[in-house]
Amino acid sequence: MANFLHRVPQFAATLLIVIAIANLLIGVFLRYFVGAITDYLDIDPVPYVWVEEVGEMALAWLTLIGAAIGVRQRSHFTLHVFVHRLPASYQRIIEILNHLLIAVFGIAVAWYGVGLSRMNMGLSTPGLGISMGWLYVSSVVGGLLLAIYAISMIIQPSLVIDDADPLKGGH
Repeated sequence: MANFLHRVPQFAATLLIVIAIANLLIGVFLRYFVGAITDYLDIDPVPYVWVEEVGEMALAWLTLIGAAIGVRQRSHFTLHVFVHRLPASYQRIIEILNHLLIAVFGIAVAWYGVGLSRMNMGLSTPGLGISMGWLYVSSVVGGLLLAIYAISMIIQPSLVIDDADPLKGGH
């Protein structure tokens, strides 16, 4: 069950990438091909305002979920200038402090995301007509995932290294 729950954000990120790419292709097709045809035939253009809204939503959700996945898989950029020269116990302490900072940042993002979501829930997008609050809910979900994954890296660092790469073994 825990493995399934760890796969949900990865599946969501993959789905969001597919949606963003398909949305981009649809936007290009509507803007340049369908737009040229409607101009040539002198008929009303096909509205494609919604394409930008879908792209914005997909990018926001993908960025925040992807950041959390990056913490869990240790794929974010790190600069090892000094820490690798310290004894292993000090390295672990610094790693714990780093993940505590990430967790605090994730909680802060989620906290402010709740306020933004509430504030914008009454507004709707012009093209799709969905609540703008859903854009900001991505910061709540992403922030909570950041905090959960950072805390899991403190509690069990060896179990959450990189389950995406079968060559490394995962868990």
